[in-house]
Amino acid sequence: MAQMTTADSGPESIRQACLDNPKMRERDLALKLGVSEADIIASWCGQRSTRLEMRINNILNGLESLGEVMALTRNESAVHEKIGVYDGVRTSDRGAIVLGEDIDLRIKGAAWVHGFAVEKHAAENTTRSLQFFDAYGDAVHKIHLRPNSDLKAFNRLVAQLKGDDQNEVLRIKPRPQTGSRPRVVHDADLADMRNRWAAMKDVHQFAGILRRLNLTRHQAVSAIDDEFAWQLHKSALLAALNICVTEDIPIMCFVASPGVVQIHSGPIHQIKQMGPWLNILDPGFHLHLRADHIDELWAVRKPNKDGHVTSLEAYNGNGDLIIQFFGVRREGADERNDWRLVMENLPKRAVDPSAISNAVA
Repeated sequence: MAQMTTADSGPESIRQACLDNPKMRERDLALKLGVSEADIIASWCGQRSTRLEMRINNILNGLESLGEVMALTRNESAVHEKIGVYDGVRTSDRGAIVLGEDIDLRIKGAAWVHGFAVEKHAAENTTRSLQFFDAYGDAVHKIHLRPNSDLKAFNRLVAQLKGDDQNEVLRIKPRPQTGSRPRVVHDADLADMRNRWAAMKDVHQFAGILRRLNLTRHQAVSAIDDEFAWQLHKSALLAALNICVTEDIPIMCFVASPGVVQIHSGPIHQIKQMGPWLNILDPGFHLHLRADHIDELWAVRKPNKDGHVTSLEAYNGNGDLIIQFFGVRREGADERNDWRLVMENLPKRAVDPSAISNAVA
C-alpha cells in the first residue's frame, strides 16, 4: 500500500484519511498511512479524543467505578478480549496487577506513555473507550464501555485525568532497528540452563534464568532437550482447543502487548475459523488469533514445588511469543491430569536431525 509522505501525515491529512476509510480499524489505517495508531487517535484531540495525564495508578484505581467493560490487549497476531469489572486492582511504584473475577492483568507501567479517552459518534450509536499506547505509538491496552457501563463515572474519570496538553501531534519515538536474533546456544550455556531449569521451584523463575544467561524465550525452548520442551505439529493447537471444548477442560490463555499480559481462566465453548483467523467466541471471552502467523508450536514443561506445569506456546517467524495456553491450576496443586494428558499426546513435528546439531554449537 502507498504510504503518506511526511508532509502529508499531519493531523488534518490523518483525519481526512479516517473520514475516507470509515470502516477501517485505526491499526490497519495506521499501517496504510505509515504513522502510528496513537498518531491517528491524537489527530482527533478536541473532537473525538481527549489526551489524559498518565497517572497510571489513578487510572487503574478509577476503572472499577465504570462497572462492566471490555478489556482488550493485543499483539501483531492475537487479540484478547475479556468482559468484566476492574476489581482486584493492586498498584505499586514497580507495576500493577488486576486480579478480578473476570479481568486478570499483569501491567508494566513504564510502557503506558500516551493515553486518550475516545468518543465516536455514528448514526446508530456512540462508542467510548480509554486507549493507552507505548512510546512508539503502539497500543498496550484498551478499555471499551458497554451498554451497561456507568457513563457518569466514565465522564468523571476523564475530567480528573484530562491533561493540559491537548495537542493534535504526539512525540512518538522512532522504533530502534533490531538485527536478526542469533539462535545458537553454546554447550556451556545449555548445560547451565538445563541445571537451572531442572531446579525451578516456581515457573516465574524462568524469566530470571533467561535474563541471567541472556537468552530469549525461543532460544531456550528450542535448545533444551525434550524432557522440558518438544516441538509440535501446527495442527496441534486447534486439536488441543477442540479437546478442551469437548472434554470441558478449563484453560488459561495469555496474550501480551508491550505493557500488559491479559489472561483468561476458565472453560471455552465456541471455536470458529474465519480465513486465517482462529476465533474463540464465548459470551465473556473472545480470542482472535492469526494462525498463519504461527511459525513454531511448542509444548514446554517447567518444574515447580508441586510437580510441573505444561504450556502450549506459539511463536512467529522472528521467534517472538504470540500466545500461551495452560490448564487452569489451583495454587499449591499439581497440574491437572486431563490437561497434561492432552499436552503429552498432541502430534509432534518431525524434526530434521541436522537442525538439532546446528542449533547447539
